[in-house]
Amino acid sequence: MEDKRKELQEQPEQPELPEERKKEADSGMVLGMCIGLAMGAAIGAVTKNLGLWMPIGMCLGMVVGMSFDSEKKDKKDDGDDQPQA
Repeated sequence: MEDKRKELQEQPEQPELPEERKKEADSGMVLGMCIGLAMGAAIGAVTKNLGLWMPIGMCLGMVVGMSFDSEKKDKKDDGDDQPQA
């Protein structure tokens, strides 16, 4: 029993995620897909046609999520929030 405890205590810590993976986890597309899938499932449950509405919701969520990502990227590239005249 104590041997197992020692093994668990001696395991090395998990390494941090690389920078690319952190960006993926913070992606707007992932959030959009989740929301779209939930909306599609809800519409599909009401219309009794889950097979149609779940993929439609996921695709629409993906489009919305990509627009979120592009807005973030545009703000990051501009460097300022004030519009130029």
